[in-house]
Amino acid sequence: PTMAHSKALLVLENFIGGKFVPCSSYIDSYNPSTGDVYCRVPDSGKEEVEAAVKAAKDAFPIWSSKNPLERSQILNKLADLIERDLEAFAQAESKDQGKTITFARTVDIPRAVHNFRFFASSILHHVTECTEMPAMGCVHYTSRAPVGVAGLISPWNLPLYLLTWKIAPAIACGNTVVAKPSEMTSVTAWMMCKLLEKAGVPPGVVNVVLGTGAKAGEALVCHPEVPLISFTGSTLTAQRITEKSAPHCKRLSLELGGKNPAIIFDDADLSQCIPTTVRSSFANQGEICLCTSRIFVQRGIYSEFLKRFVAEAKKWKTGNPSDPTIDVGALISKEHLEKVRNYVKKAQAEGAKVLCGEGVDPLDLPPGNQKGYFMLPTVIAEVKDGSCCMQEEIFGPVTCVVAFDTEEEVIKRANGVKYGLAATVWSSNVGRVHRVAHRLQSGLVWTNCWLVRDLNLPFGGMKASGIGREGAKDSYEFFTEVKTITIKH
Repeated sequence: PTMAHSKALLVLENFIGGKFVPCSSYIDSYNPSTGDVYCRVPDSGKEEVEAAVKAAKDAFPIWSSKNPLERSQILNKLADLIERDLEAFAQAESKDQGKTITFARTVDIPRAVHNFRFFASSILHHVTECTEMPAMGCVHYTSRAPVGVAGLISPWNLPLYLLTWKIAPAIACGNTVVAKPSEMTSVTAWMMCKLLEKAGVPPGVVNVVLGTGAKAGEALVCHPEVPLISFTGSTLTAQRITEKSAPHCKRLSLELGGKNPAIIFDDADLSQCIPTTVRSSFANQGEICLCTSRIFVQRGIYSEFLKRFVAEAKKWKTGNPSDPTIDVGALISKEHLEKVRNYVKKAQAEGAKVLCGEGVDPLDLPPGNQKGYFMLPTVIAEVKDGSCCMQEEIFGPVTCVVAFDTEEEVIKRANGVKYGLAATVWSSNVGRVHRVAHRLQSGLVWTNCWLVRDLNLPFGGMKASGIGREGAKDSYEFFTEVKTITIKH
């Protein structure tokens, strides 16, 4: 780009040892709603990661020796500062990611604030264990200590939300971190770095290295002095992380994809079920690992459900994310939009019916958004269980609706994918709700609701949806080493 061109662009820098550091090379980041380059992101690699790990190691002795209350106060201060700038963060997240301003304002940024407050509080309430052995004259107790430098790799769908869900417990426990957000959505991470000093976070405690997974991510995963990696993203990348970290025996927490079923029995309250299932299918353009992408409806209510569901989906407005009346923003990238559209084409080729959305309804965009990466909420019916649309994570505003007859059959079909992250069950029969919830191979089961979260409780998936859990107790266990001490008296 010419100098005049690059003047208008936002240029991000790495944050290492409490200072912003320019990089020797940069990559372009696009505004998904216009298709234009609007930001340059450092293309970091080994060198930058090396500097960040060194800064984190140097900061570790002082940070880890602070008492939990001191760390708690700093986390709370950081939460206050992000909350103070909530509107600026929401605007940036919407522009960078393509999500609607409404979603960024009501979900992403408030949750990022809550992540810091939650772990600031929970760190004060953990207790260690103690047992006595009177016959041996011994007492055993456990103590927990931070692990060291944590490598944190977060995705592009909920950028600040998922980055802070890792940073907060890592530093609350006394670790120092090197974080690598997605190169497609690095702006809010960079904005957060500007607040760290003011919050009282010592230099080197939080380092942010921006760049691609192949270069910066790989350097972080392969670094011998980063004993622990927390990653949210695709199963494919997780396989690579597992292979690369194996020689160092690293501790891994992997939160991966989903192919989440909604099971709707004929005694479901459709007045609640339909709007919630539209939301669970299309919220954040369907770019949430917890989104519903397979809807199983009991045959007796199948046609009524389908009619009402499609009508409701068609009410969702797609367009300029900064317009507060819009429900569906832009997808993250041109490549991703192409991938999602191809799934719809494949379904049609296999004989499935596209009832609304992609290729069926006209997409009407404002003049400034014609080149953006938009897609209408799309509902597909009559699709076979073995089809790629029913087996693979699409991660876009696409959901498949199929009929089922019996409870036994639907459990088997719902479990018939490689993933096991989240599921929703809709029924007014309490016994059935419990039975089905117990038998679904899924880390989370919501019944008669969706995305109601208590951060105290374990979050994570089974099968190809990941390894490990996150939450008050779970994150504490992941980000600390436990030691058993025996005293003979």
